[in-house]
Amino acid sequence: MSKEEDNDDRIFKRDLLASLPNLRAFAVSLTGRHDKADDLVQDTIMKAWANQKSFTAGTNMRAWLFTILRNEFYSQMRKRGREVQDSDGLFSERFSVHPEQYGRLDLQDFRAALDKLPDDQREAIVLVGAAGFAYEEAAEICGCAVGTIKSRVARGRVALETILTDGSLPSRRDHETDASKSALDSIMGDVEHLSRGR
Repeated sequence: MSKEEDNDDRIFKRDLLASLPNLRAFAVSLTGRHDKADDLVQDTIMKAWANQKSFTAGTNMRAWLFTILRNEFYSQMRKRGREVQDSDGLFSERFSVHPEQYGRLDLQDFRAALDKLPDDQREAIVLVGAAGFAYEEAAEICGCAVGTIKSRVARGRVALETILTDGSLPSRRDHETDASKSALDSIMGDVEHLSRGR
């Protein structure tokens, strides 16, 4: 192995490892389960490693890895046509312990609202808002136009606000908290900041 190949291999490994936290966060947002997300990230890393030669050094590795992860997720979903689904969370809800802090409850409500969004809108919100990708990068990962991503994010934000304010989510509180500083305001502010700042 030449010095140049050895250096490229080291850079590839470094960038691959640096992307793991973001890959895991995206995988959790897609699967909704940490164990499934870990499996999905592992499958993604194995595919990336096996196809290392197809990656062009100097290009956007994060986008490449997120595309592999997304494609792997949808491939697995097609294969799992007969699994029992718990899309409303009723089955898994029976096994959870409710936190005592309202901030966690707000985040759970946000997560439940996020799960109610159509897949394309949820994916766009997570990529642009949580992962911090630019609209162009998110469009590349999803394989669509930049305008489509912007539209999905905008429609997703409106839908999230509607779901969180129309009372369609089950109430998890015994009493009201200060609505002027809710977790939704904080998260949506971060999403707005991240999506405008790129």
